[in-house]
Amino acid sequence: MSKDTIIGLLNEALALEHAAFVQYLSHAEVVEGEISEPIIARLKEIAEDEKKHQDTFRKLIGLLGGVPSMAVSETHKASSVKEILMQNLEDEKHAVRVYRKILEELRKEKGQGFYDFILEHDVRHVLMEEQEHITEIELLLSRQGESY
Repeated sequence: MSKDTIIGLLNEALALEHAAFVQYLSHAEVVEGEISEPIIARLKEIAEDEKKHQDTFRKLIGLLGGVPSMAVSETHKASSVKEILMQNLEDEKHAVRVYRKILEELRKEKGQGFYDFILEHDVRHVLMEEQEHITEIELLLSRQGESY
């Protein structure tokens, strides 16, 4: 792996975060029903986390001398609460796979020149937050059952 490859993976992650931010905010606006308030609040909170992740990835790309992407990955429409939660769960799991790939590639670079502990630490931190999102969404799904 080269520095350019790592920058490419970080830009892919940045595009995923751009999409997640937009998608969570959009989904929060269509949630309806008796149970909507806490779900709307949580979707908006997760959107703010995704915004912070964008900042982290932009910083890391710059640290490596790259140019942060302005691309937005594909977003997904959903209308019912269950669809919204299921879609975001799927997207969070995809993000986790990408971020694990980044960590895997970074580990290969240890001792090879450009590796930086801050880079690995920051990616690991974002990954942990995404895994928390997965747990939270799964909990929301389990609590609500078939009431969607």
